[in-house]
Amino acid sequence: MKASRLAAAGAVAASAVVVLSAPAFAHVSVEPEGTAAQGAYAVVGFRVPNERDNASTTRLEISFPAEHPLSSVMPEPVPGWEIKVTKSTLDKPIEAHGRQITEAVSKVTWTADGTGIQPGYFQKFPVSVGALPEDADELVFKAVQTYSNDEVVRWIEVPQEGQEEPENPAPVLELSAAEDGHHGSAGSSDAADSAEEPAADASAAAGTTTEAAEPADSTDTTARVLGVVGIVVGAAGVAYGVLAGRRRGTAA
Repeated sequence: MKASRLAAAGAVAASAVVVLSAPAFAHVSVEPEGTAAQGAYAVVGFRVPNERDNASTTRLEISFPAEHPLSSVMPEPVPGWEIKVTKSTLDKPIEAHGRQITEAVSKVTWTADGTGIQPGYFQKFPVSVGALPEDADELVFKAVQTYSNDEVVRWIEVPQEGQEEPENPAPVLELSAAEDGHHGSAGSSDAADSAEEPAADASAAAGTTTEAAEPADSTDTTARVLGVVGIVVGAAGVAYGVLAGRRRGTAA
């Protein structure tokens, strides 16, 4: 009886977890693949669930933050979707790779060329972005989701700290602290290569020493052989002398 009650309670608890956690994943969101560090580049994925039982998601529009324009925005091709990248002129040019950027991507639109995201499924839309701002802790991307029945859901409400999540929250990308030397990864590789060179030189030197030692070993071996031969010859000479003395004594 107790076991059945425990099982029932567990089932209810599990159902509650599913119900309570569902709303957190029921809206368009953005997550980095790995890390999204200030001042660095990252690949982020916009996660779009289909919330309708009788319609498919056929269009997604993501607006990029105008207050923090990104010099590089490159969406990854997604099978079954056409991609349109819209650029706008910047009010204030930004510096990137030693040159001024006067326009930046303001919107990326994905349009399904088939059924789109069907009920019960979700789709990820990856985008490479950078360089991420160094003076911000987060980036807000406003999203517009369109269904096959022409229903439009605008995920554009900016969540406020200390307040409840809005009904249609905009996707927010959290930025981690700038990584030390994120612009000098190539230099780190060069340093690693430089560190390997002395080791290689040491190995080469060790190899030279080994090769030089081989003749010495051969000479040492030869000396030992000659020493043994000398001992044998000396012993033979002594034996010969003894025999010769005995012969003389017999003859006398």
